Amino acid sequence: MTTSKTEEKQIAIPTFVMEPKPGATPAMLQPPQDSRLERIQEFLAQPVIASFIAGGVAGAVSRTVVSPLERLKILFQVQSAGRNEYKMSVHKALAKMWRDEGWRGFMAGNGTNCIRIVPYSAVQFSAYNVYKQFFEDTPGAQLGPYQRLFCGGIAGITSVTFTYPLDIVRTRLSIQSASFETLKKTEGQKLPGMWGVLTSMYKNEGGFRALYRGIIPTVAGVAPYVGLNFMVYEIARNQFTPEGQADPSALGKLGAGAVSGAVAQTCTYPFDVLRRRFQVNTMTGMGYQYKGIFDAIRMIVKTEGLRGLYKGIVPNLLKVAPSMASSWLSFEMTRDFVMGKRRENFL
Repeated sequence: MTTSKTEEKQIAIPTFVMEPKPGATPAMLQPPQDSRLERIQEFLAQPVIASFIAGGVAGAVSRTVVSPLERLKILFQVQSAGRNEYKMSVHKALAKMWRDEGWRGFMAGNGTNCIRIVPYSAVQFSAYNVYKQFFEDTPGAQLGPYQRLFCGGIAGITSVTFTYPLDIVRTRLSIQSASFETLKKTEGQKLPGMWGVLTSMYKNEGGFRALYRGIIPTVAGVAPYVGLNFMVYEIARNQFTPEGQADPSALGKLGAGAVSGAVAQTCTYPFDVLRRRFQVNTMTGMGYQYKGIFDAIRMIVKTEGLRGLYKGIVPNLLKVAPSMASSWLSFEMTRDFVMGKRRENFL
């Protein structure tokens, strides 16, 4: 049997084997592994984790931007019939707040609000991504409007349940330094901070249950609000996306966020008023003591009319547009940055 010259050449090719260097360890002979930084980046790039981080950033940014209007809304909401300290237009009320308390008045309760809103928003966005997986035909598939509504509602309930004590403390901090005649403090008296209010409520107002006073109207309002917010945002987002492009511009995202926030808040605003009233229901000098939700609605309508259920809606609408606009924009920007600017279809 004969072999061709080509075969002879192939057979003649020598094989070189790399000999390990003296002192080489088995780890040195293994192929290079992914670095720790790459593993961390891969972990953070998961949709649920990226949403958790981006949601926290979005919450802090949006609340700080509109802190003066957020506090003014609360002051309007908790002011019952016969109380006229803040019965005035928005710009006059903001001017009064500035005269009475200065810049610190604009930011009163914002530190606690950010401490609350960071985990609240983080849990909300990440929980939404967890719940929507049960409705996806394939991973990353688009959800229908009603599926978004439902998943957003459940995500809202989840987030508010985890962070509600901080919300009720934020409300107390927002009004304790305001110039309500019946709440005036002794000159020079130091007002309690977040932990002081939490401790006082726990000891003097019924223990753990005091920290969840008003949770029922809160959940009743948060579930449809968050659900509408997610549903309307995606619809508006598609409308603001230029033809032939996958995503809207930054201005388009701002516009979609403003629309979604305004629609969701207007539809669910009376629940927000009830939440604030119950959060301060046991404070002396507020002029009301409600026995339950239906009693509160009856008393508000009786003494303040239907408009009483919409007290504070003007500063609220003025704040909700920039609030939700900045929230959605900062969420998308942070999420894309964490995920390495890879557009994942998980909204």
